Amino acid sequence: MKASRIVNLTAVCFIVFKSVACLAQTDTISNDTAIVHNSVPHVNTYGGDVHEFNHSKRLGTYSHLGKSTLRQYPNPYRFKPLQLIVPGALIGVGIIGLESDWLKYQNGEIREELQENIDRKLTFDDFSQYAPMAAAYGLNLCGMKGRHGYGDLTIILGTAYALMGSTVYVMKNATKVERPDGSAKNSFPSGHTATAFMGAELLRREYWDVSPWIGVAGYAVAAGTGFFRMYNNRHWLTDVIAGAGVGILSVQAAYWLYPVISRKFFHRRYLKNTYISPYMSEYGKGLSCTITF
Repeated sequence: MKASRIVNLTAVCFIVFKSVACLAQTDTISNDTAIVHNSVPHVNTYGGDVHEFNHSKRLGTYSHLGKSTLRQYPNPYRFKPLQLIVPGALIGVGIIGLESDWLKYQNGEIREELQENIDRKLTFDDFSQYAPMAAAYGLNLCGMKGRHGYGDLTIILGTAYALMGSTVYVMKNATKVERPDGSAKNSFPSGHTATAFMGAELLRREYWDVSPWIGVAGYAVAAGTGFFRMYNNRHWLTDVIAGAGVGILSVQAAYWLYPVISRKFFHRRYLKNTYISPYMSEYGKGLSCTITF
């Protein structure tokens, strides 16, 4: 592959995700409705129970509430450039590895080291890729409520899966990297790893306020999935690294797009008719909520 193809691939990835971020950010700023997932009861229009969000620092607010309020209650769906650092770096390392002799050498060394110590192949990675996303639903079933109910979680997960799957498909067909076992030329990036890290990032964001260790456990399973993709001689190290970045970034983009998708396609009433505004009186100060049915 020529260096120009790497540049083109990088540019396409940047343009796609930057367009998603701009769309989400524009919609968020222009909308005068506050999205609240904490003190406002969350009505699950998909037939689930109504439950209350207790994450007092996770209120979503918009520009009409003022800068001080925005700093105190940051909108969890707002695009933030810092969110691009980790997934962007992972994807960048993977793309550079397509042409870097040093990274190719590392790929070969790790493959040889793993193959020398393999007794038999394990299919752990075929199932573990889905474990983190399954845990997001399982914990909810067990009564451990995350940031969203089943319906909203499904919207976010579906969006993330669509973004991840399409990105992996395009990159595999654009790069045509041969797998370590020589079975096919669709090695880059690792789809299993992307799926696992997508679920891990979703788990982290949904349950961070419940316990950060839930997210840590999800990432541990995702890292194990990536390791076994190399152990089973199905992917190179750079495939796994890039796949992790794609999975994480897909979830970030899904959260950016969530207000747009939920309102445009699912007509979420609580998004249209819930208004949050600060108040101050002789009896105290805080936020008032008005819900119109």
